[in-house]
Amino acid sequence: MAVYTEVTDEALSEFLARYEIGPLVSYRGIAEGVENSNYALRTGQGDFILTLYEKRVNTADLPWFLGLMEHLAANGLSCPLPVRARDGRNLNPLAGKIAAITTFLPGVWPRRVLQEHCEPLGAALARLHLAGEGFMPARRNDLGPQAWGSLLGKCTGADAVQPGLGQELTGWLERIVSAWPRDLPAGHIHADLFPDNVFFLDGAISGLIDFYFACTDLYAYDLAICLNAWCFERDFSFNITKSRALLRGYTGQRALLPAECRALPVLAQGAAMRFLLTRLYDWLNTPEGALVVRKDPMDYVRRLRFHLAVESEAAYGL
Repeated sequence: MAVYTEVTDEALSEFLARYEIGPLVSYRGIAEGVENSNYALRTGQGDFILTLYEKRVNTADLPWFLGLMEHLAANGLSCPLPVRARDGRNLNPLAGKIAAITTFLPGVWPRRVLQEHCEPLGAALARLHLAGEGFMPARRNDLGPQAWGSLLGKCTGADAVQPGLGQELTGWLERIVSAWPRDLPAGHIHADLFPDNVFFLDGAISGLIDFYFACTDLYAYDLAICLNAWCFERDFSFNITKSRALLRGYTGQRALLPAECRALPVLAQGAAMRFLLTRLYDWLNTPEGALVVRKDPMDYVRRLRFHLAVESEAAYGL
């Protein structure tokens, strides 16, 4: 469920009067996603996406997110382009929330990841990193290693998920943070490029969406997030064939430094820890009946255990 704020026909028509995209034809709520309220919007000029930003998004960050999307689109990346109103603003009030309209991207996300998805994904990720160069403002990764200890401290009751999990996570976290690399190439990253944020059309990627976790961080960390999200099977076994394809696609666009390759195991551990902790926090703290769909943190416990046993980047096909 991803419509938390209902919008009336009258309010939306008044909102659209700020823009030059024609009158309202139709709109419907989009059920996918968990952070914001999203609507598929059709006007006299075609199809768009309307997003109302909910409480989990810091509205102070919205100009950075939308500015990055504009920069990426201007530099050839297929991603939603924010639509500006007549007064030049791309953020405006609607139904008591801040809202934006972006262009519509055709395609569907892969419900089941296949090997043939992974090389195009790697190439698209590298193009995103390259296209982001020149966007001067930086945004700290609020869910980077400096935040994991505090987040784990808020996950009281972890042992209810699995006996001994709290102590196990504490030990893992100390190991990962102490080994975290500092001097690798960095820039603007997506930081949440899961399959449901990548659209395919006729076998090719038609666009990348949902930049609301984007930040300035290590490029190879973004790659490690994708290894976690795209290269494990449903039984949580790691598929090195998919990993090789993903890395081949990435390095075909942007070469990895030897130091980035060597750091890949700990970066993959950190990526697994980040999503494990946010899932664990939601699992333990989301009230019953809330609209946010909880995801099982044990999925990422299993991924993390794999990465902790890895001895070198060779395990990923490098």
